[in-house]
Amino acid sequence: MKNAVLITIGDEILSGSTVDTNSNFIAAELKNIGIKVIQIFTISDQIETIKKTISSAFDLGNIIITTGGLGPTRDDKTKKAIAEFFNDEIALDEETFAHLKAYMERRGRTEILERNREQAFVPTKSKVFQNHNGTAPCMMMEENGKLLFSLPGVPYEVKPLIKDQIVPFLKDKFSLHYLSTRIVSVVGIPESILADKIENWELALPENLSLSYLPVGTRVKLRLTASGEDDSILQQQLEDEIQKLLPLLEDHVIATSQDKIEKILADILTDRKLTLSTAESCTGGELAKMITSVSGSSNYFLGGIVSYATEKKIDILKVKKETVEEFTVVSEQVAAEMAEGCQKLFNTDISLSTTGVAGPRKGEDGKEVGTVFYTIRIKDQEVISKLYMPHLDRLDFMHFASQKVIQDLVALLVNN
Repeated sequence: MKNAVLITIGDEILSGSTVDTNSNFIAAELKNIGIKVIQIFTISDQIETIKKTISSAFDLGNIIITTGGLGPTRDDKTKKAIAEFFNDEIALDEETFAHLKAYMERRGRTEILERNREQAFVPTKSKVFQNHNGTAPCMMMEENGKLLFSLPGVPYEVKPLIKDQIVPFLKDKFSLHYLSTRIVSVVGIPESILADKIENWELALPENLSLSYLPVGTRVKLRLTASGEDDSILQQQLEDEIQKLLPLLEDHVIATSQDKIEKILADILTDRKLTLSTAESCTGGELAKMITSVSGSSNYFLGGIVSYATEKKIDILKVKKETVEEFTVVSEQVAAEMAEGCQKLFNTDISLSTTGVAGPRKGEDGKEVGTVFYTIRIKDQEVISKLYMPHLDRLDFMHFASQKVIQDLVALLVNN
């Protein structure tokens, strides 16, 4: 099996001002063609640091992919470091310059062509993959059967370079085994107890299958991976093993294919032709954001309200003023009336509501930070729940609560 090492270059990643989403995307794409990422480095934009890291990476893997550190100036440190590492020189590549010129002309930016001309300077030994979404090309160097790809750092440039050019190149160059994966989502069982329940099944897995436990909030994703030369055989192997697993977990399994909880929900709502709406307070629209992140969500999601102010809960969702006065705005009673009002407003089969205190200060009614009440209303039946997560910061709280609401909805639909 080919192994890969990823190198993210840039002080903005090290400082925490920018999140490295590229590595996650690249690792997933490589996994799909049977290449395993065994190490990820994040380093500063310094020539010696880059050279030393490349050397360490080549000791570990067959394929090295760097992102970031490529700029429009002649003193580009990443390009210099790569040229020095491979004992090469940097020179103007006419094909790359022609591509750059055409790219600028299409965007009506020829006035900055000369300023970006340095982007067409590449190591002379490199194979260039032209960037159709930016000005910095991808450069590939090869030595002793090992490959180094140097990409720009902008995610919308990285993704098409990887998907459309680098992955197909690697598939053609190497005789790669297929790597197939299935995800089994389990709820209602702590990870340690889950491991005990399926221990014998796990120990009996064929040699070409591996299992990973991936906790996500209160859900555990069991990732089952199979490797081999025939994908159809692998798919059947995975299905056979999952069918052996299901009786061991009874009603705790909510999905056996999709990874993200919002995609699992999408499949269920689409299959059953159910509609959904949301009424949010403390989650600030995160719930609707997750639901609508799935392509095709307009088929089942009719709309949502972020009724942050108490008066908007009363005016728009028809929460009774007396309910707020008696039980406070962060209460199961208000959550229930929000869901009912939302269901009527949008005329949906299902409605979801959240009300709570995301922090960092207590709510106006004195409720503790990390408190959230949420209601799942399906037709005329409702389930009201409470979470208390004082250890989470504001954004993590909003995301965790939204994940849990969707997860609970999925569990209710699967088991009814």
